[in-house]
Amino acid sequence: MKTLRPIFIAISTLLIVGMACSVFNGGNTKSDTPQPPTGNTPQGNVTPTNGGGSGGGAVSSLSDAQGAVVQIESDGTFVDPQVGLVVNGAGRGSGFIIDPSGIAVTNNHVVTGAALLKVWVNGVQHSAQILGVSECSDLAVIKIDGGPYPYLNWDNSTVKAGLDVYVAGFPLGQPQYSLTKGIISKPNADGQTSWASLDHVLGHDAVINPGNSGGPLLNANGQVLGINFASIASASQYFAIDGQTAQPIIGQLKGGQDIDSIGINGTAVKSNDGTFSGIWVASVKSGSPADKAGIKGGDILYQMENLVLATDGTMKDYCSILRTHKPNDTLALTVIRYSTGELLEGQLNGRTLAVTKKFNVGGSNSGGNSGGNSGGNSGDSGTGFGTDGFDGNLDNYTIKNLGTGDNSQMNVNVKDGFLVFDLGAKNLWVYVTYNAFTYKDVTISMVANNRGKNTNNVTLFCRESDEGWYEFNISNGGLYWILAYDAKGVVAKGYNNIANGGTTAVKQGKDVNTYTVTCSGNKLDLNINGVDVKNVTDTKFNFRQGKVGLGVSSFSVTPILVEVDSFSISQPQ
Repeated sequence: MKTLRPIFIAISTLLIVGMACSVFNGGNTKSDTPQPPTGNTPQGNVTPTNGGGSGGGAVSSLSDAQGAVVQIESDGTFVDPQVGLVVNGAGRGSGFIIDPSGIAVTNNHVVTGAALLKVWVNGVQHSAQILGVSECSDLAVIKIDGGPYPYLNWDNSTVKAGLDVYVAGFPLGQPQYSLTKGIISKPNADGQTSWASLDHVLGHDAVINPGNSGGPLLNANGQVLGINFASIASASQYFAIDGQTAQPIIGQLKGGQDIDSIGINGTAVKSNDGTFSGIWVASVKSGSPADKAGIKGGDILYQMENLVLATDGTMKDYCSILRTHKPNDTLALTVIRYSTGELLEGQLNGRTLAVTKKFNVGGSNSGGNSGGNSGGNSGDSGTGFGTDGFDGNLDNYTIKNLGTGDNSQMNVNVKDGFLVFDLGAKNLWVYVTYNAFTYKDVTISMVANNRGKNTNNVTLFCRESDEGWYEFNISNGGLYWILAYDAKGVVAKGYNNIANGGTTAVKQGKDVNTYTVTCSGNKLDLNINGVDVKNVTDTKFNFRQGKVGLGVSSFSVTPILVEVDSFSISQPQ
């Protein structure tokens, strides 16, 4: 099944903390791939006057439309289902002015949950306020400071297949204004997506990209036919909210009224096997009904009024419930707080959420038990993705020594935001296993600072189970080994060399290195400090699933002191 994607682009991730999780693969995501910041002053070709506009008149041609199309940056904290907790992140979308006073239209998923908005009109930055949003129609109206501004008019004629259309906006978070041309391919395309629920939308083939979210779909005269919000890029299909559908809603949003909204920036999610679904909450608007009920970013709305949500992978049922009730009605809620493994029950406009049950999601959470190779769980592979900055404890980890060295000389602990390996004896092979989840295809990475003697090895391993595991062992001298540990002797018991060699990518001495490995299918990849060191294919051992972890070893020189700044687990790209 082709996947619709919203076209709002995340442009910066300043800090990712904690172990976050993504339960789902192949579904819709509310934020696209993070991009580096693109600078703070998008530039257009229109000379700014009157506080960034070129006068407060209506645009009368396609060539002048640029003066009324804006770029919007939303800064805040969000919980992305793929990345995890994003603190002080920023995303950029587009919008357009519909009134000389600075009233502008964009998508709900561009602005809801943001701490602050920055808007560029003709290259000049302004502040803006959110007047109203509609989650289910994916619409938002904002008021830009300053003015008067040029503005766009609506085209309310009947839209037919074959009509020439133009997408205006700021794709890929870049500061340059863009205009692409196409035709209407389907005037009544299906409007059900994982982040909005509309009876129909405009389908067209004018290319839109992440960052075009909220920008206008224009006719040849520079009038607005719709609001761009989604794409199936692989099929060259792009979608806009029909302007005739949007205008009555926008009229209410201008007056400060939210429509079909509880105050979340949400995405419908569904497990691969279809046994679990809900609405993933990326962020919550302060003071909203969702906030007052106790919903938090990272929660999954599982049931509303006892109806399981998003069973078809869309927002349809969620939005139908909101449209069936008045904004102040009391609605029963069941929420899964995946980060803590809790089920909460409560009400919108009523009883606040309270924990009623502890649980495991997807059969993959093993509960952090101690002791050796516990063998991985049955069912789906692990779903915990994110970065551990080691600001807490090691409750979800098991520490063990596979070497012959004296365990009393092995000190592994968390201190000042680092996982510290302090090894005072030779032949200590210290492995730290993350127990909370098991994984099939996975990328793991650690940032390690060598603060002791130069002779030590660091280790990353994947698919650890009672059958064995894959291990990537790298010395500070620049040598590396890719190994398979055959625990049961199915091929050859013990450690087996798959590949080895040397590299200049390792920063030797007391320095910081980033080690990244990927286990995907039967392919094993090693990357050091951004350099692809070795890519191999295993055809013998075929370990399929297990836990992941990291380690440090001492051999002939002590003491060994290595500080690990972070350990990251993600899906392979």
